[in-house]
Amino acid sequence: MTPQELAARIDHTVLGPATTWTDVETVLQEAVDHGMNACIPPCYVAEAAARDAVPGTLVTVVGFPHGQSPTAVKREEAVIAWEDGADEVDLVINVGRLKAGADDAVTAELAEVVAAVPVPVKVILETALLTDAEIRRACEAAVAADAAMLKTATGFADGGATVSDVELMSEYLPVKAAGGVGSYADAAAMFEAGAERIGASAGAAIVEEFDERD
Repeated sequence: MTPQELAARIDHTVLGPATTWTDVETVLQEAVDHGMNACIPPCYVAEAAARDAVPGTLVTVVGFPHGQSPTAVKREEAVIAWEDGADEVDLVINVGRLKAGADDAVTAELAEVVAAVPVPVKVILETALLTDAEIRRACEAAVAADAAMLKTATGFADGGATVSDVELMSEYLPVKAAGGVGSYADAAAMFEAGAERIGASAGAAIVEEFDERD
């Protein structure tokens, strides 16, 4: 893998509750400088898309971080994000409905959001809160809804991406490993497990660490 190929598989991320436009600008510029994608809060997408220098892929989140918004709200969030300039949407699944066994409702919600926008939708499972059987059911719902990718975690629950979860999820759809990926070694382990993409606030450091290897 070349540095350019690695960078293109990283969504450089800033999604904290106190994130300012200055924080977002820093992440956007680092993404541009290193050839990464950027994942930012939805309130800043329009401003980000209007910049002279924009990352190759501008990603935002929907139903973030708990996935408990009504379906109509999630759908409208996704539409606004796309209209503002987002190239991809990361959508948080309703974990409570999944754990309650309401798989049809989960699938219907995902399908409604996917159908509402002409851009790829990644489904965030929050795997640390799920059993392996629940992860499989969530993956099946995402497949049935025609989602483009799966994503491990928001980073706001205890636990993040694990090798075993990525291996399981990659049986169904391409996977974005996010949550706790803070070094090139972490990223390499996720790629080895089958991840196609990495989500990390340490994206720039990961690329720089790769560049500095002997």
